[in-house]
Amino acid sequence: MDSFRLSPSDDDKRQLKELVLLSISAQLTARGPQTPPEPDSELLRQELGAFVTLKRGGHLRGCIGNIIGQGPLYRTVWNMARAAAFEDPRFPPLTHAELADLGVEISILGPVLPCPDPELIEVGRHGLIVRRGAHQGLLLPQVPVEWGWNREQYLAQTCRKAGLPSQAWSDPATQIYWFEAVVF
Repeated sequence: MDSFRLSPSDDDKRQLKELVLLSISAQLTARGPQTPPEPDSELLRQELGAFVTLKRGGHLRGCIGNIIGQGPLYRTVWNMARAAAFEDPRFPPLTHAELADLGVEISILGPVLPCPDPELIEVGRHGLIVRRGAHQGLLLPQVPVEWGWNREQYLAQTCRKAGLPSQAWSDPATQIYWFEAVVF
């Protein structure tokens, strides 16, 4: 897999993080814009997949995204911010009191491709999708680093997220996809 070459500027990153907080705040207060302001940046208008991860006190508070682009990046980030804050089924909806100390992480995804060989997976570089039948699980590239997993543990945990046995990745009926991401 060739490296995903996307270089958002510091201003692009700042704008996207501000967009996350504006989106969540506008939803919480029912004031402010209900659609995102269009940016000047060409990159932010590209159709790219993205995930928005919310954390409080270093702990996950919500994470939702689109694997592939479904419209401009800035709109995807706007929508995924609200989904992570209010629709992640693992957590109750975010409250106004939580907004002040909310940490924001954005992952812009590169192309999702079939992984030719699990031995080529690099922890910290590749995000994974494991799919078999109606089961699918995705973990972003930063997750195994945060948990200190090796390649096999990463594959096993992605299988578990899909609701599959931890060794399902070694079954030829299981499809493994990989991608790279710019995370900030």
